[in-house]
Amino acid sequence: MKVVVGILFASFLTCAACDNSKDSPHNLKDLASGDQNTVEDEATKPRSTALSHWPQWRGPLATGEAPHGNPPADWNETKNVRWKTPLPCEGHSTPVIWGDRIFLTGTSTHGKELPVPEQPKGAHNNLDPKRKLRFLVVNLDLRDGSILWQKTVRDAQPHQSTHESATWASHSPVTDGQSIYAFFGSSGLYALDYNGTVLWEKDLGDMLVKHGHGEGASPVLFGDTLIVNWDHEDDSFVVALDKSTGKERWRQARNEPTSWASPIIAKVGGKHQAIVSGTSAIRGYDLATGKVVWHCSGLSNNVVATPVYAEGILYAGSSYEIQSMLALSLKGAKGDLAGTDHALWNLRRRSPYVPSPLYYQKHLYFLRHYQAILTRLEGKTGEEPSGPFRLPGILNLYASPVAAAGRIYLTDQQGATLVLSAEETPETLSLNRLDDSFNASAAIVGDSIILRGKKFLYRVAEPE
Repeated sequence: MKVVVGILFASFLTCAACDNSKDSPHNLKDLASGDQNTVEDEATKPRSTALSHWPQWRGPLATGEAPHGNPPADWNETKNVRWKTPLPCEGHSTPVIWGDRIFLTGTSTHGKELPVPEQPKGAHNNLDPKRKLRFLVVNLDLRDGSILWQKTVRDAQPHQSTHESATWASHSPVTDGQSIYAFFGSSGLYALDYNGTVLWEKDLGDMLVKHGHGEGASPVLFGDTLIVNWDHEDDSFVVALDKSTGKERWRQARNEPTSWASPIIAKVGGKHQAIVSGTSAIRGYDLATGKVVWHCSGLSNNVVATPVYAEGILYAGSSYEIQSMLALSLKGAKGDLAGTDHALWNLRRRSPYVPSPLYYQKHLYFLRHYQAILTRLEGKTGEEPSGPFRLPGILNLYASPVAAAGRIYLTDQQGATLVLSAEETPETLSLNRLDDSFNASAAIVGDSIILRGKKFLYRVAEPE
C-alpha cells in the first residue's frame, strides 16, 4: 500500500526557523523504493549471531537498524497483527528480543496511598509516587505472545517523582542470549537467567533528577562488561560492572548535570570505548580501564538522545536551550576534540530532543525536538541534498526511528506509524494505526516489528 502525501497544515510545525526556505520541510513525494544497503561496519559490529536479534536499546548495531529484518510495510488492528497481548505493567522501555524470547520491564501500582516524598526545588508537570510499585521483568514468547513468566525484582515506593509523560520503567533492558539485565535506575540493576531467577542485584543509590522529571538511561553490554550512565544533580558517574557478578570494574566521576542518554560501545583503533553524551562534554572512555580518551563540548542541557557510531564517526545531538547535532571522527582521537579536524560538522538547527538519531545506509536521520520534522544528512559530510521533510499523518514522537529492508519506521504517541523509503526524497509507503498509544521505541526481528503500547504489546507480521 502506498500513501500519496498531501499538503499539510502549518499547525503540524511549531519551529519558527522553518520560515526560512532552506529549513522549511518539503512534502514527501512518491518515488520508487531503493534497494537495501546494509551497514555492518566492523567498528560497530557485535558478534555475528546478535545481528539477527534485537538485544539492546537501538538494536544490534546500536544505530536503530535491523540488518536482517524485513517486517511488513502496512498494518492495522485487523491486518498483519500476528498477536496482541495485554501488558501486566506500565513502562516506556523498549522490548529486547533474542530468538523466541521477548523481555521487557515495567511497574504496577498497588497498596494504600502513602505520603509523597519531598520533591526537588522546581519540580513541575510530574507524577508523584503515591503508592508502592512492583518493579517487573516480563518474558513473552515471540511465537504466540504468551507470557512465559514475570518476576517482581523490587516492591517499594519510589523516592522521587517522574515526569507526567514518563514512567518508572523507562530504561530498556539488555540481553546476551543467556541472561537478561534489567535496570530501574534508583530502584536497582538486576541480572536474571532465562527462567526468571535473579542472579545478582546492584543498588547504585538514589538519583536526584533535575525537576524530578524521572530517569531513563539504559545500560549497554559488551563482552562481559556492563556500562551504566548515572548523571543527575549530585555526584554523577559512569560505572563498568562485571556481567557475571555485578562487581564494579571501574567508576569514573563525571562533571555533569542530569542526562537521560544511554552509553554506546565503539571500536576505535582496535580498542573498545564506552561513549556517553553530556552537557559539559561527550566523552570516550577506555572500556578496559575507564580512562577518558577524548572529550568534546557542544551539546545543551537536558541531553536525552543517545548518540550513534558508524564507519568511524560519532553522531551526537541535543535540543533544549540550544540545538546541536555534531559529527566527530574518532580515528586517532585524543584529548579535547573541539575545534580540531576531528570535529567534522555541526548542524545548529532541527536537532533531536527525546528521539535518538538513526544511522542507515550511510545517512543520518533525526527528528526536530520530538516533532514530525525529519532531517536526512549524508553522514560523513553533513550535506543535506534534500529536505527537511514534514511527515504526514503523525504528530509528536518520543519513540526513536528504526529501519530495515530499505524502509524507515516512525511511531508517534497517538498510535500511528509512518513507513518511508530510505531515499534522497523519501516516499511514503504507508501510514498505519493501532488502538493504543506509544512512547517505547520499536524493535525489529526477522519478519516482525514489535510495538510496545501503553496497554498492549503487538507483534506485527504477515500471516504465517
